[in-house]
Amino acid sequence: MNDAQLKALIKKGKPVNKSIGRGLYFRISEEGTPFWVLRYTFNKKRKQYTIGRYGNKADEITLADAPDKAAEVRKLIKDGKDPVLERKRPKKAKFKTVDDIAQKWLRICERDLKHPHIPARVYKKEIFPRIGQLAVSDVEPTDILAIVESINDSGRPTISNDALAYCKQIFDRAVVESAIKYNPAAAISIKHAGGKEKARTRKLSFDEVEIVFKVLSENSDQFTRENYIALLLLLCLGVRKGELISAKWQAVDLEKKTWLLMPDGTKTEAEIIIPLPDKLIALFEELKVRSLGSDYLFPNRRASQRRKYISDDTLNHALAKLFGKKVGSKNKPFPNVLGKAGIEYFVVHDLRRTCRSLLSSLGIPPHIAERCLNHKIKGVEGIYDRHDYFEERKEALEKLAVEVMCRVN
Repeated sequence: MNDAQLKALIKKGKPVNKSIGRGLYFRISEEGTPFWVLRYTFNKKRKQYTIGRYGNKADEITLADAPDKAAEVRKLIKDGKDPVLERKRPKKAKFKTVDDIAQKWLRICERDLKHPHIPARVYKKEIFPRIGQLAVSDVEPTDILAIVESINDSGRPTISNDALAYCKQIFDRAVVESAIKYNPAAAISIKHAGGKEKARTRKLSFDEVEIVFKVLSENSDQFTRENYIALLLLLCLGVRKGELISAKWQAVDLEKKTWLLMPDGTKTEAEIIIPLPDKLIALFEELKVRSLGSDYLFPNRRASQRRKYISDDTLNHALAKLFGKKVGSKNKPFPNVLGKAGIEYFVVHDLRRTCRSLLSSLGIPPHIAERCLNHKIKGVEGIYDRHDYFEERKEALEKLAVEVMCRVN
């Protein structure tokens, strides 16, 4: 058969089923459409597969190319794959680099996580610089190991564990998308990264609180007034750092002395009205002036940043500097002024534990102290006791604020 003969058959306009050889057929349908078909046997059943339309256009198959196309289909059959079923399978997404698949993973984080900026930050700072531009299939376990060991060597074991977990999730997604056959991070465990994390127990006494805020005040060139107020509010109200730094003025009523913490701003996803002690109102009024008309209590200090309130790392880094910790790859560490003042190292989150401990030391009943921290009451009691203890919490927080403020002023 040659092209002239095939075109002659097409011109006649009649149905044709002409064998070319080795199961390859040239067909013309009832409607006059010419195309190539391969007949084959799979699992002892006779089948046929439409290879494509005959012609010279880009999406058509010529007589010269038809045997090669048929050979490709026969190879699939030889490999145990039914071409008809293979055609029905979803097409694989094309991911060239790790960043390609990571961006899809980050979009899923945006959809499913309450705080997607956390994995996004770790990926951008710790993972992308090392493997982001590598081909997905080229990444090996040693590449992942190098990432977590480097972070761990910098004294950040928790971030090392987080980075490992995110790498596992990214490459799990790559496996699901058929971009790779196995996850290169699968064999690496937290013992290779930051190790098993121990629950922190650090809490400050009233005497330590007095010393800490005296040192912070004396080093206002390094520790800003806004940061100073933020730490005081975290200590006296027992709220989470994320809840405070993302708070908006519309939720704060200085006349009623309340702060409405909405479900989307809390870890427990439960709305709660926080009573603001009289001793703290002046701090809120000062923040109002310092926020310069912003919607947020702690507006972002750099206009180039994507979000409108301060970074999650702002308070952490500011406090770490006064402990002589190196913050950032280019910055030199400051003197350990807090350590020299006799203060054992602590982090911002330890202030929440400190609040709870100081409430107990003031004789506040456990269930009231727990509600001050917006903790859910556990067990059967939690199911039936829906009272928010506002007045009791107000009295407890007022008592704590009086004790703290008389020591830091």
